[in-house]
Amino acid sequence: MSSTRPLRVAIVGAGPAGIYAADILSKTDLDVSIDLFERLPAPFGLVRYGVAPDHPRIKQIIVALHKVLDRGDVRLLANVDYGVDLKLDDLRQYYDAVIFSTGSIRDAALPIPGIDLDGSYGAADFVSWYDGHPDVARTWPLEAQQVAVLGAGNVALDVARILAKHADDLLPTEIPANVYETLKSSPVTDVHVFARRGPAQAKFSPLELRELGHVPDVDVIVYPEDFEFDEGSMAAINSSNQTKQVVKTLTDWTLKDPSEHTASRRLHLHFLHAPAEVLGEDGTVVGLRTERTQLNGDGTVSGTGEHHDWPVQAVYRAVGYYGSPLPEIPFDELKGVIPNREGRVVDIDGEQVPGVYATGWIKRGPVGLIGHTKSDASETIRNLVEDVTAADAEGRTAPHGEPGAITEFLAERGVHVIEWSGWQVLDAHERSLGEAQGRERVKVVPREDMVSIALGTIIASTTTD
Repeated sequence: MSSTRPLRVAIVGAGPAGIYAADILSKTDLDVSIDLFERLPAPFGLVRYGVAPDHPRIKQIIVALHKVLDRGDVRLLANVDYGVDLKLDDLRQYYDAVIFSTGSIRDAALPIPGIDLDGSYGAADFVSWYDGHPDVARTWPLEAQQVAVLGAGNVALDVARILAKHADDLLPTEIPANVYETLKSSPVTDVHVFARRGPAQAKFSPLELRELGHVPDVDVIVYPEDFEFDEGSMAAINSSNQTKQVVKTLTDWTLKDPSEHTASRRLHLHFLHAPAEVLGEDGTVVGLRTERTQLNGDGTVSGTGEHHDWPVQAVYRAVGYYGSPLPEIPFDELKGVIPNREGRVVDIDGEQVPGVYATGWIKRGPVGLIGHTKSDASETIRNLVEDVTAADAEGRTAPHGEPGAITEFLAERGVHVIEWSGWQVLDAHERSLGEAQGRERVKVVPREDMVSIALGTIIASTTTD
């Protein structure tokens, strides 16, 4: 391929999807120069701000992502907000191709009566709070004794576990100080998790589920009457080792003698209960109404018309994440994704948008574990390389393709760009705060403190409130 300069590619979103895409692209035969943009002052996206603090094993994914950015062949440009600090036309001035990997950070809707009552929350907002996300309020109302969590995936388990767990058991983690103090004063005694379908249809991972049984002073309670297995359930159990392990763990818990439940807090797992209505008085949650469901033979369920009312004072919906639209980029409001064909972004007429691609959850929806984004990124990069190769030298469309041009542009706009070296300063600062407390790290939460530490402009306070 004849060209006068490397192919310039911008990746918007420095979570796992964006970093995997950068890594895969850097290992192709293309002569390529990659910039990785991130809206927040810190990279790593969902691993930093979406994984519960008491899951250090999953957070170890950051080690692999760190190695990619530490190599020096992918440039991090953090604290740069697409749609605010620059737009698509700006990116086209400096890059030949743009990949969007902005993920899904909003809660999916649950259209049932009462879902908007005071005391009804989205799990994504709660996760952002307890993970110290710089863009959310630092307070959270934990006033309920009985809480309902709606959903049967790992996020539902995370939310339920954090709500039920004693705050002191979270102290060894990177939990922010204000989160610890709020959880410590929580009056919660019972957390109820409700799943529409049966145990064989639950989306919990076996390890996450087993961990519930080891939370100090929290009893896990399941109900034998909720255990129903149809033909579809048995097929799922026989074809998936993961499903088999989940069902075994749940079944073992049904055999536990109720007299053994002596903990001060209880985490209840309910199956075959579909949320029908959040009950309220004076605009505030006072209960949850569920409809009993029955399996149809193929793993799906139908309502039976039998309803149960549960006295709860707070409801958390963990029914999935949902993507957010980006300025100037096509968006599918129904699916919450950027419309695309195998990563190639398409417009409302189904025509490919030249030089624009997507990967990760904003491409395919919030399904699969973090590691699944690798194969997803591979598909997008394969098609980008195919397009560029077909265009030959004409693929270099950006009029200002030298790496310094974009940083000059951002500096002129007054954007405080944090590069990899700046993140390393912030990272070291957080680790030093943690070391003083015998912890791996203590997150700096306020955005302005993160920026000032990373850029070395002031010695920020050590508070994380």
